[in-house]
Amino acid sequence: MSEQDSWAEMMASVQAFHDKHRFKETGGEEMLYRVALMAEELGEISSCVTKGKSREALSEEVADLLILVMGTAIAQDFDLNQAFWKKMEKLMARKSRMVNGRIRVSEFRDME
Repeated sequence: MSEQDSWAEMMASVQAFHDKHRFKETGGEEMLYRVALMAEELGEISSCVTKGKSREALSEEVADLLILVMGTAIAQDFDLNQAFWKKMEKLMARKSRMVNGRIRVSEFRDME
């Protein structure tokens, strides 16, 4: 496996980006700001899909969102890899339903 396939290397790269730009000292790790940036990136992903932009453009915007999510784990000091696997275990145990013609996998709380 190459270094570019390693989760640890990906996280180290995002950490290096945060360090280079001093995010901790300059507000780049403040959560309201990060949430706004993630919403912005999600809007750019939506634009790619709704406007029929290229797969390359879409992949770049998704990568931006992933980097922001990874950086949020750094900013809030939690292990995203561990959180991912813990959540996947919960998701795999859930049942699915068709809702309005589309598959949903949820806890379906407070529903008949």
